[in-house]
Amino acid sequence: MQRSDLLVIGGGIVGLATAYRYTQRFPGNTVRVLEKEPAVARHQTGRNSGVLHSGVYYKPGSLKAVNCREGKAAMEAFCREHEVAFETCGKVIVAVDESDLPALERIEQRGHENGVGCERIGVERLAELEPHARGVAALHVPEAGIVDYLGVCDKLAEQIRLAGGELTLSARVTAIDLHDDGVTVTTPAGEFTAPTVINCAGLHCDVVARMAGSKNPARIVPFRGEYFKLKDNAKHLCRDLIYPTPDPAFPFLGVHFTRMVDGSIECGPNAVLAFAREGYDKRTINLGELTGSLTYGGFVRMAIRHWRMGAGEMWRSVSKAAFVRALQRLVPEITAEALEPAPAGVRAQALTPDGKLVDDFLIDESGRPGARVVNVLNAPSPAATAALKIGETIVERLAT
Repeated sequence: MQRSDLLVIGGGIVGLATAYRYTQRFPGNTVRVLEKEPAVARHQTGRNSGVLHSGVYYKPGSLKAVNCREGKAAMEAFCREHEVAFETCGKVIVAVDESDLPALERIEQRGHENGVGCERIGVERLAELEPHARGVAALHVPEAGIVDYLGVCDKLAEQIRLAGGELTLSARVTAIDLHDDGVTVTTPAGEFTAPTVINCAGLHCDVVARMAGSKNPARIVPFRGEYFKLKDNAKHLCRDLIYPTPDPAFPFLGVHFTRMVDGSIECGPNAVLAFAREGYDKRTINLGELTGSLTYGGFVRMAIRHWRMGAGEMWRSVSKAAFVRALQRLVPEITAEALEPAPAGVRAQALTPDGKLVDDFLIDESGRPGARVVNVLNAPSPAATAALKIGETIVERLAT
């Protein structure tokens, strides 16, 4: 059995950032990251849209808002120091018709309250920024950017090792035991013990939390986000980032256009129930996980509440023509021939038993002093942008 001062479960960007911050806060202490895959960042982080979010959308004072603003600055500083590709390119949030204007105004107000530099613009300025986008007004957010999150994770892993930390790969957690001497985590790679364990298991965080005795009722329901990308002869239709005005009652941002750091332009996503927690295509089905989602009362209540929007998302999943029409609301010149399939991602969305989608970061603790488990139970966007700040926040809790 191998002992450390801290164990981190999950080698995505939040887990790596937390381990990295621990090495900075407690130099000389030992930390080990346990990752079930043979490499880091294989799931949500590695399939991220690559956007550096500004914090314009989030409820003022929420963990999302506070961590996004400080986390973005920390991420940019990290990228400069370690030569990871990023760019502050700006984005436009477009009101495609008059009905979008009240929601656009609310987003603008939130942006100002959160300290985000943003400006309401008209059609002439929109045409200057994104000549092929169409709408009656827009919000210009110059601070938004794009980044290579896989590159960030590689550098985080490198820095953890340089500080004396360990990354143990192919180490899926199969059991967690809290006892007088700490917490023992069992994996195929061996047993590991520490007085404190941080659960950053992403799509499986609720399962890991229950292994550790957490009573938090929220459960993860996986939503697949499906994307297309623009072919080379259509890339001129989007310069940077073009977003619609989102529905304030739903946590997803709607189909949008995203320029990546490699120059490709992704279009999407829609959001449909995934048939497995790692169900990146329609053919991947885990009957146990799917049954767990469909029979969870929180999912049933959410589906009834949002059935109309859900039906639209499902239709876009099976109909490319419907997906194209959604994109044409922002960029009318888009055609089906301009699009080719791109890799999908799966979002780990926490749902409460009453059917509400958890709209903020959710951190829960179980155990006791000397055998403590901190569970990161909901870390959707902007978690990648905010990862270094989230990690810092978690590590500071360990000092209390």
